[in-house]
Amino acid sequence: MEKIKQIPIVKKLGFNRIVLFAIMILMYIIFCATIPGFFGPGRIMSILNYAYFLGFLALGVTFVIATGGIDFSIGPVMFCCALMAGYTFGTYHIPMVLAMLMSVAIGFLFGLFNGFMVSFIGIPPFIISMASMNIAKGIASVYTKTQSVQWPQSASDGGWFRNIVKVGGFPVGLVVFICVVVILYIILNGTKAGRYILCLGSNREAVRLSGVNVKKWMMLAYVICGTLVGIAALYYVAAYTTVQPGSGDQYNNEAIASCVMGGTSMVGGLASIGGTVLGTFIISLLQEGILAYRLGKDIQLIITGLIVIVFVYLDVSARRRKS
Repeated sequence: MEKIKQIPIVKKLGFNRIVLFAIMILMYIIFCATIPGFFGPGRIMSILNYAYFLGFLALGVTFVIATGGIDFSIGPVMFCCALMAGYTFGTYHIPMVLAMLMSVAIGFLFGLFNGFMVSFIGIPPFIISMASMNIAKGIASVYTKTQSVQWPQSASDGGWFRNIVKVGGFPVGLVVFICVVVILYIILNGTKAGRYILCLGSNREAVRLSGVNVKKWMMLAYVICGTLVGIAALYYVAAYTTVQPGSGDQYNNEAIASCVMGGTSMVGGLASIGGTVLGTFIISLLQEGILAYRLGKDIQLIITGLIVIVFVYLDVSARRRKS
């Protein structure tokens, strides 16, 4: 195995990412062979619709986990963004562009709040993210009077915003998603901000003693996460239209599972944007396959939980071997 990992092309692409890609292809082949009608553009589009919003959530939380933190509020905050922006559009008839900006702004503010509380106040990430999860649910329910919100579908009513997912049969969302992935990859691996975020997860005290403003860079990770959550909300409603108050918890586990599966370490210091993307598509493909098998959402929750346990165990074991 070690010899395989030392092969130049494997080293460049990453052994973990190659394995994940092979798993994804194998899963797709199995589903196509065992589920009638699974192969086809309609099913692929359905997988992509799920992968867009989940991918933005997973990419955002990748930055937080890289610092050694965690954010369990991303799913409920995504729904809060969608509920509040959608309700404002439908009730107060603001322009769709403003409603979309409102969604991103709400996500940004939650990221700013979480980052400030963790970085400057010193509240543990687990505690503040659990608190933010409940705050997001509460604010959304009060603001919408516990009513579900339906975003418009027809172009004349403002449904043109759904073009962020596809135009005709062309997957515009995939192009946007890839562009965002490239930008985030450059930020994490090619900028000072990304290096400091990763260093925070490796040895925060050493970074602080070297004169780096630890609070600023840690807060930035949460702000990036929150902004991406606001964008994820737009892709969710563009694909599924209706949003229910008090929901979103399940997407926390799926986004975190995508990160961990992709090689992001739960203790921080190690993160992979490409790995997170592959993990996202595997989770999305798994979700589509489970629905096609008519096994129900509960089975996916069980499998997602097991995935987190397995990959965290592998991460911990690898770190122990290195030590």
